[in-house]
Amino acid sequence: MISLGLGLGARRPHTASEGTLRRRSLRKRLASAFAAFALAVPLACAAPLPGSEDKTLRVCDDPNNMPLSNAKGEGFQNRIAQLLADQLGWKLEYTFFPQRMGFVRNTLRARDKEHDRFKCDLIMGVPVGFELASATQPYYRSTYVMVFKRGRGLDDVKTPEDLLKIDPAKLKSLKFGLFQQTPPTDWLLRSKLIDQAVPYTQQSADPAEYPGQMITRELAQDKIDVAFVWGPIGGYFVKSARPGEYAVVPFKPEPSIQFDYPIAMGVRFGEKEWKAEVERLLTQNRGAIDRILLEYGVPLLDDKGEPMTAPR
Repeated sequence: MISLGLGLGARRPHTASEGTLRRRSLRKRLASAFAAFALAVPLACAAPLPGSEDKTLRVCDDPNNMPLSNAKGEGFQNRIAQLLADQLGWKLEYTFFPQRMGFVRNTLRARDKEHDRFKCDLIMGVPVGFELASATQPYYRSTYVMVFKRGRGLDDVKTPEDLLKIDPAKLKSLKFGLFQQTPPTDWLLRSKLIDQAVPYTQQSADPAEYPGQMITRELAQDKIDVAFVWGPIGGYFVKSARPGEYAVVPFKPEPSIQFDYPIAMGVRFGEKEWKAEVERLLTQNRGAIDRILLEYGVPLLDDKGEPMTAPR
């Protein structure tokens, strides 16, 4: 820059037109130089994608949280992780930790000192707006549901509002299982049924506990009459039971209580290239991901909040 600037003060006299032409030429050369520099810098500074050195997709997940994931690879998040690894042409590895308090600190943010890298690079399921990681674009949207046994006087209940229309004496006799501080709590409050709620802790200290036990144990053993659970959990365990044993009734989106949530994947803050690559894979494999979710009985909603029965 300085040497070029000094060149403008050359001693040989010029005509006005010659000086103007030389200054224009100089500006063009400078503009070209700056453009080349601007293009080169991002390429030079771009960090390699996590896992690209040894071609390994390292996933952070829960070892006992069916139908989402388990250590045997039986959950839909396990299936989707394998799909993404196959698309990348990489192998798949897990860091398992119960998805409770401390999950992100012990997985996505934890260092593997032996190999000088993070333990894992992708959380398979976080809500949009998650504060502890950078959420990708959502790859599915689901809603809370109510689950009950058939043949117990509730077979005509096709919507949550239908439950409120049954015989008042029957309604007052029911016990409603739900996880604390979830949307069905607000619904029971609004419906003046909260006194019949049987609350369960969402994050048990026992790693052997899993959310689906509200259906497989509490509802199955008649400790409760209706279970209010997150849709993927209810849909899966109803589908896994004997045909016709249980009914699952989803909550529709409404303005006063949010029952439906878009779910994304989570990466570390600042890893923009990795986030963009994950989003590319999600977009490219949208139909295949939908098929996996529907296979597991996940009640999917489209962008308008309407139920999905087929892949996009």
